[in-house]
Amino acid sequence: MRKENLEAMPLANWEDTLLHWQLMVQIVGKVRMKLHPFMNHWWHVPLYVSPRGLTTGAIPLKAGMIDIEFDLMDHRVSVRNTEGEKIEIPLGKRPVCEFYEELMDALDDFGAEVKINPVPFKCRSVVPFAEDTQHKAYDAPAVARASRILREIEPVLKEFRSRYVGKCSPVHMFWHGFDLAVTRFSGRSGPDRPDWDPVNREAYSHEVISTGFWFGDNTTPEPMFYCYTYPAPDDITKEPLGPAKAFWGDVNGSPYALLRYEDLRQMDDPRQGLLDFMQSSYEAGAKRGGWDRAKLERT
Repeated sequence: MRKENLEAMPLANWEDTLLHWQLMVQIVGKVRMKLHPFMNHWWHVPLYVSPRGLTTGAIPLKAGMIDIEFDLMDHRVSVRNTEGEKIEIPLGKRPVCEFYEELMDALDDFGAEVKINPVPFKCRSVVPFAEDTQHKAYDAPAVARASRILREIEPVLKEFRSRYVGKCSPVHMFWHGFDLAVTRFSGRSGPDRPDWDPVNREAYSHEVISTGFWFGDNTTPEPMFYCYTYPAPDDITKEPLGPAKAFWGDVNGSPYALLRYEDLRQMDDPRQGLLDFMQSSYEAGAKRGGWDRAKLERT
């Protein structure tokens, strides 16, 4: 983790750009969700950090495959197929509706027949993509900084993931909360929640401890690392956390271990600080939740 790439990222300085970026990523994510075979816990839905930004990875079609990448160095979206063809869509101060139309046209050109639910999912906009002329803020230097931050954090999450031999998700970027996350599973089913919507019932069908990073939202208006256990064990907040700046907080009524990004970037060894945070918050959930750690962890 290169400390020089952990630049300051106050949410207030680029909040409109972040929403615009998230809306475009939601469109691409919905395309992947529609075309890709279903995977447990919606693992066919997220994007992944790439050397240049964010990517869907390979998406199978009836013939061949495509991928879609947000190139946040040159600020464009590339749609590529197995025939070596590529269509590029520029990013910038352009309304969401233009991006949506150009992406759908590119997919049609590549024979990717897809119709998505054309409205945002659980974010600060409810305007249908094809009608959205209002969201067009694009601070290119801020987006480039954000991409560099993700490229520094993602390998540390992968290192943390490598310590676990139980079922574990990839390190991936969910576009509804716009968070980079990795999730460990105990192997036991979660509590039955018939009152929940199908999205949450599938996501939390089994016990999890999930850790990750988001740039901030309405509940946590600054960049933050987090970890939560589901279902939340009794008295989990009595467990110690590391490093010293980590703390327990409440997010939407659930106990979360939290570490401010600003505190991490000030540390002499931010990589070790992040590993300590993820390990201590995982241990808190695994201990209080009665996970069989001897079978699940790689020493």
